[in-house]
Amino acid sequence: MLGSLAEGDTHIHGFLESEDCLATLLALRHLGVRIEGPNDGHVIVHGAGAGRLHAPRGALDMGNAGTAMRLFMGLLASQPFDSRLIGDASLMRRPMERVAVPLRLMGADIGTDDGRPPVEIHGRTTLAAIDYEMPVPSAQVKSAILLAALRADGRTRVREPAPSRDHTERMLAAFGVELLHSDDTIALQGGQQLHATRVQVPGDFSSAAFFIVAGCLAAPQGLIMRGVGLNPTRTGLLDLLREMGADIRVRPWDQSSPAAHSRTEPVADIEVRASALRGIKVPAAAVPLAIDELPVFFIAAACAEGETLVRGALELRVKESDRLAAMAAGLARLGVELELLADGVWIRGTSAGFSGGAIDSQGDHRIAMAFATASVRARGPIEIRDVASVATSFPNFVASAREVGLQIELCPAPAS
Repeated sequence: MLGSLAEGDTHIHGFLESEDCLATLLALRHLGVRIEGPNDGHVIVHGAGAGRLHAPRGALDMGNAGTAMRLFMGLLASQPFDSRLIGDASLMRRPMERVAVPLRLMGADIGTDDGRPPVEIHGRTTLAAIDYEMPVPSAQVKSAILLAALRADGRTRVREPAPSRDHTERMLAAFGVELLHSDDTIALQGGQQLHATRVQVPGDFSSAAFFIVAGCLAAPQGLIMRGVGLNPTRTGLLDLLREMGADIRVRPWDQSSPAAHSRTEPVADIEVRASALRGIKVPAAAVPLAIDELPVFFIAAACAEGETLVRGALELRVKESDRLAAMAAGLARLGVELELLADGVWIRGTSAGFSGGAIDSQGDHRIAMAFATASVRARGPIEIRDVASVATSFPNFVASAREVGLQIELCPAPAS
């Protein structure tokens, strides 16, 4: 997206050909951006410049990519044409008003269907800068505001109640945008020019999380994940697992190496070994730093001796599914003692692991992969239904899981 707004050609290496990323790429092409690839993980984006996107001929289909839809709202809010954003059945149920509200304060004309997609964006040539205090930490809301701020008059300030992922700020800086940081506030002066760059995408921490937990539960000889992005706003899972007693070792890559100039994120190898885990009370401040990894963290908690309590995770109820409810239902089916709370879950763990059973993933990729991870400590087969969504974020998950020893079989979908 930033390469599309930049002057010049942006080379991206390590592009993940997941359904979410491909949907984003296709939407940009419909906006007139010329993009080559992906070719073995290499993509070349020929920048159109901030004001030279073109009106799409039809609705832009984001598939299941909630992040893409919310960021496109910020990207398109100041374009001089109308746009319509749609998605699959799951995405069309997800809330969009928390992004639309601050964008409207900037002068954007955005409509939703009772707070949900389709999102109708009516073109504006300019927006006004705002000072916005986010009610809850959200990297998606923050990123949408910053994208809109690029073409706003004045300096936009965003204040966070707690740190959220800062991938967008790092990437903006890589494209030559100056951001000012002070305490909990990020400021961006509108009208800055983006310059094309080279980007090396590190291994995705959220994808590695399933193998990190699997290693903690069932890898006495150790399991190593190489080249994983270790953005400090992203790696709360490591802190939680270490507090539970997990044996985790991190070996950072040399930042002075010739390839480091194209990386916007710290990168490391992560080694984990099977460990005796104990239950913990998760601090509320740790939740935003591990929000996408909490489903697989619940698997670790169920295998830890003692009680684990997570509160302040209301955000999980508005993901691709209600992840709190989906995880609680699945864990209960596997014999785990727990209590589902309004904003979290209480789990009584045991080193005995799980019974077998059938799990409804509710079409949510992280739920499906979390329960696949549970199989390393299951006494019987775990059947996970509705798993096509895994391809949205981790298309080679099954192959990777088999590589490290998980016994996974893909079954044909039942006839309708």
